[in-house]
Amino acid sequence: MVAKFDTFEINPIHEGDAWRICDLCVANEDRLKRYFQKTLEQNLNPTLSQLFVEKMVKQFEEKETFLFTLKHTETRELAGLIYIKELDWNIKQGEFAYCIGYPFEGQGLMSGAINQLSQHAFTSLGLETLQIIAHKGNLPSVKVALKNDFKWVKTLTNEYTPIGEQPLDMELYELNNQNTR
Repeated sequence: MVAKFDTFEINPIHEGDAWRICDLCVANEDRLKRYFQKTLEQNLNPTLSQLFVEKMVKQFEEKETFLFTLKHTETRELAGLIYIKELDWNIKQGEFAYCIGYPFEGQGLMSGAINQLSQHAFTSLGLETLQIIAHKGNLPSVKVALKNDFKWVKTLTNEYTPIGEQPLDMELYELNNQNTR
């Protein structure tokens, strides 16, 4: 376990997570298809999810991408997923990407998880800069960034293209490890 807060815990992805990830993705397909399309595509059935988890465990071990689960401590229900991705070890930078299931939205859980994982990224992973890239219309994601003291840096023109849509401008937020400055 990486962290625990309230009645939830954050853990690195592991082989036993495939069914829960499949369930989360299928149950939340409508909300994931715009900004989390790659994860959704790889988790539409249990077989795909098992392959996805195996790949993500390997990437975690090789420090290419870190995928964490946010689960209720008692029920073990998967509330959300949090990536630290786009890692650049030369400049010690990574980017958060996250999603949460419908039953858990609006409870501040992702803000709490990003807070915990930011500290983990700075102290255990040695990262110095963390980023969140969000569309200005994705207000819950923008709120997660701002609640965790990420600062708006700039608008990234045509940064992301959802399936069947025109490219979208995205907002870049950053948090720097104050202990390294």
